[in-house]
Amino acid sequence: MAKFFDKVMDLSPIIRLWRQYSAGDIDSIEMVLIDSNGDTIHATVNEDVVSIFESFLEEGDSKILINFSLSQACGSYRLTKHPYKIWFQATTRIRLCDDSPYRLTGFTHVNFREILDGTLSLEYLIDIMGEIVEVTHVEIVSLNGKDTEKISLLLKNEEDVRLPLVVWGKVALDLSEAIQLLSDRTLICVMKFVKIKVWKDERSVCNAYNVSAVSLNPFIEEVEAFAKLLPKKNISLAIVQSKPFSIVSMMSEEEDYFVKMPQKTISDILETRKVSVFSII
Repeated sequence: MAKFFDKVMDLSPIIRLWRQYSAGDIDSIEMVLIDSNGDTIHATVNEDVVSIFESFLEEGDSKILINFSLSQACGSYRLTKHPYKIWFQATTRIRLCDDSPYRLTGFTHVNFREILDGTLSLEYLIDIMGEIVEVTHVEIVSLNGKDTEKISLLLKNEEDVRLPLVVWGKVALDLSEAIQLLSDRTLICVMKFVKIKVWKDERSVCNAYNVSAVSLNPFIEEVEAFAKLLPKKNISLAIVQSKPFSIVSMMSEEEDYFVKMPQKTISDILETRKVSVFSII
C-alpha cells in the first residue's frame, strides 16, 4: 500500500528524466533521483499532476522534495534496486537545492563478465561502458509490425572481454552519426539503463524504449579512468555486416510493455482517484 510522507528528501540531481506518452498526450513523467549518499530511487509524476510539476523538473536539476508518497518497488525491468518508489502528489512541494559539491551521476557500470556468465539478474536495467571495436551500418528492420532503425556494436572492456550491443530507433541514427564524426579516435561508449537479453544461451544488451541514455567519450571520471587502462595503440574501428536479426533482438512487446507501463499493486490502485491504465503486480 502506498504511504504518504510529510517528509523532506534532498536530491542532487535528477539523473534521468523522460516522458511516457499515450495517444500523443503525456501519461507520466518518470525520473531516477539520487541523494547525497549516491543512493538512487525511481519517481513518477502521474498524468493528473503532470501540469503542476512539469515546468519545474529537468534532467540534471537539484531539488528538495517535500510531501510525497512511497510504494513498494516491484515488477520487471526495474530502474534501481531501491525497495521503494516515489509518487508525486498534488500536495508535493519542490524547492531549489544548491548543487552538490560532488558530481553525482549515479553511473555504476557493470563488469562484462557478469553479464555474459549470467551473474546479473535480468530484472534490472544496468549501466555499461566499453570501447567500440565493431559497428554495423544502420539497418531498417521490421519490428512488431513497424519499420525500426537498428545498429549493432561490439564493445570491449579493459580486460578485452567483448559484449554485443544493439541500439534501436532514433537513438541508433544519432549514435551512428556520432561514430562517423569521431571515428578517427578511440570511442568509449557509455550507456545507462540498458536491458540484458538472452537468446539461445547467448547474452547481449540493448536499449530499453526511451529510458536508456547513450553518450560517446563523455567527460566523467569513470571514462577517464577507463581510458588509462586501454592499450596505448588505438584499435581500428571495424565496419562489419550485421549479425542475424534473431541473435540480438529488441525487447518483445511484452517486455516493452512492462518498461513503459506504470506498475502498481492492487492496494495502490484502490487509492487511485482517477481513471488510469496500470499493470498489476
